[in-house]
Amino acid sequence: MTAALRPASIAVAGLVALAVAMGIGRFAFTPILPMMLAEGAVDLPGASLLASANYLGYLIGALACTFQPWLWRRLGSSTSVDGPALVRTGLVATVLLTLGMALHWPAAWVWLRFLAGVASAVVFLYTTGWCLEQLARRQVPAMGALIYIGPGAGILASGLAASGLVVMQANAAAAWLAFGLLAAALTAAVRRTFGAGDPRPVVAANATAAAPLPAAADGTAMALLALAYGLAGIGYIVTATFLPVIARQALPGSAWLDLFWPLFGAGVMAGAFLASRIRGAGDLRLRLAACYAVQAAGVAASLVSPTLAGFAIGSLLLGLPFTAITFFAMQEVRRLQPLRATSFMGLLTAMYGLGQIAGPPLAAWLVTRSASAAAGFQLSLWIATGALLAGAGLYLWLAKRYPVAN
Repeated sequence: MTAALRPASIAVAGLVALAVAMGIGRFAFTPILPMMLAEGAVDLPGASLLASANYLGYLIGALACTFQPWLWRRLGSSTSVDGPALVRTGLVATVLLTLGMALHWPAAWVWLRFLAGVASAVVFLYTTGWCLEQLARRQVPAMGALIYIGPGAGILASGLAASGLVVMQANAAAAWLAFGLLAAALTAAVRRTFGAGDPRPVVAANATAAAPLPAAADGTAMALLALAYGLAGIGYIVTATFLPVIARQALPGSAWLDLFWPLFGAGVMAGAFLASRIRGAGDLRLRLAACYAVQAAGVAASLVSPTLAGFAIGSLLLGLPFTAITFFAMQEVRRLQPLRATSFMGLLTAMYGLGQIAGPPLAAWLVTRSASAAAGFQLSLWIATGALLAGAGLYLWLAKRYPVAN
């Protein structure tokens, strides 16, 4: 079975898994949110609560993955976690939790979104770890970037589907039901692929060698890498949560409003594909700094030019580096900590989750205390832009302070 598992099959399975867990399990909420607001199912503070519940779940899931080796040792077990089995379980959970949102049970929505966040973190981390390891084993590590097309594909599909449902005058419950069924079909298509790979561990897979660092310096580099990655969570999340709402306030009545979110998804797909085409050694932190600068320009574009062109360019620039950032950061973790990569991937994802949790409540708080909702969103987006630029600065400092070996 292992011999028949080709790199393309691994990449496609990872792509589809992330499309379900991230594109649907996490981000389907964004295009459905205007429908829920229009129906009066939620108000803006309630929407912020649902978003934050999902991001809190993502954080808890990431922390559980980070500390699972310690938990197993505390329980006196030497059994390792079956990552592919957790991916399969997380995908099934995402399907059920998405379908659950179609029920008119508002009191349960916050818990459904929380659990969907947990499931998405587990699927993301173990899909990433398993796919990158299997592709490295087959000497094609650059193909790992292709799995990050998945979130963009899910975002694009959910955005276009939501636009079609709006045209059909469907309600939010119908949208959740449609997305749940789509997630079920995709899960069924790839469920058997996970677990078919070579179970032997990989010690290191990156072509770029690390410069020898003292243990304390290595710890500092990892801590600052995690901090910089967390700033990306703050930087993108306000736009990723409220883009359709912000666009409707800036361009009321425009026929193009529902296409900004799918355009973001298309940018995510394009960026992941471009990242997969980068060959040869290079300092991943410099690539990360460049990605942060592009994403900061995307967040600021709608502020500088709140027009159709500004929102379109901003959506595209926000999406292009979105999963490329994740790919480069996870590869950097594998460079610094090849023997404990999954746990440290969990640490970075937890920091990202903290940034995500802070964003929506901050935006809602600023909206309620500003002269207008538009002014509150503008201030939130400027703060997000600053966070991304600060993260870029951290990567540049790390690249200078701890250079990689040539």
